[in-house]
Amino acid sequence: MSAGFLPERLQHRLRALVSPVSEFIHVSAIYLGLAVLTTLGLSLVLPSMRQQSQQLHEVVLAMFQADGAGGYGGTESDNWSPPTDLAEAPDVSAPVAAAPASASNSSATGSSTAGSSAAGTVAQATPPAAAQSAAPAASGAGAQQAPVRPPVAYNARLASASIDFFQALAASMRDQPIPGVTAGQAKGLRSYLSRKYRIASSVAGALARTTFAIGKEFNVDPQLLLAVIAIESRYNPFVESAVGAQGLMQIMGTVHRDKLRASGGPASIFNPVVNIRIGTQILADCIRRRGSIEGGLACYVGASGPSDGGYGASVLAERRRIALASGIPLGKR
Repeated sequence: MSAGFLPERLQHRLRALVSPVSEFIHVSAIYLGLAVLTTLGLSLVLPSMRQQSQQLHEVVLAMFQADGAGGYGGTESDNWSPPTDLAEAPDVSAPVAAAPASASNSSATGSSTAGSSAAGTVAQATPPAAAQSAAPAASGAGAQQAPVRPPVAYNARLASASIDFFQALAASMRDQPIPGVTAGQAKGLRSYLSRKYRIASSVAGALARTTFAIGKEFNVDPQLLLAVIAIESRYNPFVESAVGAQGLMQIMGTVHRDKLRASGGPASIFNPVVNIRIGTQILADCIRRRGSIEGGLACYVGASGPSDGGYGASVLAERRRIALASGIPLGKR
């Protein structure tokens, strides 16, 4: 009996020792696999995040740059540069004055996209007092005259696009009404956008105000624009796709270089007003050419055939959700 009893006790002890070891090996293998998957994921995500952070850094520098040293993200081939003296730069606090004829002519022929801003184009000019004080100095300079520089694309249009969004943001923070929208509808719209897309309520109100103004300008339903922004960028103004589309409505800067140049340079693609206006013009043209909202959305996403991969259905479903949350009736186009 003792000979048969001892092997059974040893076998039981061996099982008691082997079981924790096997469990430890199993858990270690699981954690090792998670570490490998995490490393692979970070190796794929970090380069794109680094590139986006660099672009964001360049945009912020361009927005706060006071002179022409940086070029607002432009290149020499773009033939564009910001003003290099204070007399050329628009003064936000100065009273609005009529722009010179040469500036107005260059602005009128600059772009078919940024013709007027979301809250109305504002023409900034040098105050009369500054012009009068500068005249004697120019006449007394004699032969030492400053070289005449060609007119640059930066004028009231760039300042207007930037100032308008901040004006819309300030109006949103003061709960000023949006034309054609009741206070209850605006509140519902802001609440839906801010909760679903994790953006500030004031920013949601400013973007809604911008889309309603630009949508009226191009005769496009503002809630359709909000739905396109939701599907394209989820309200991230600095996002970039794998193919290079950028901003709220995912504009291809390489394709629409002329529109961006007239609106302030390549960096203006990250300006919400500029991006929404260019995207709205493209969408309106697509709807006009295809004859329907569904066809226009397929055209906007670049689908040449009958199928758009479900893009149009996603946009229209989000449009219905926005209308349901806000109580604003859907537009015809």
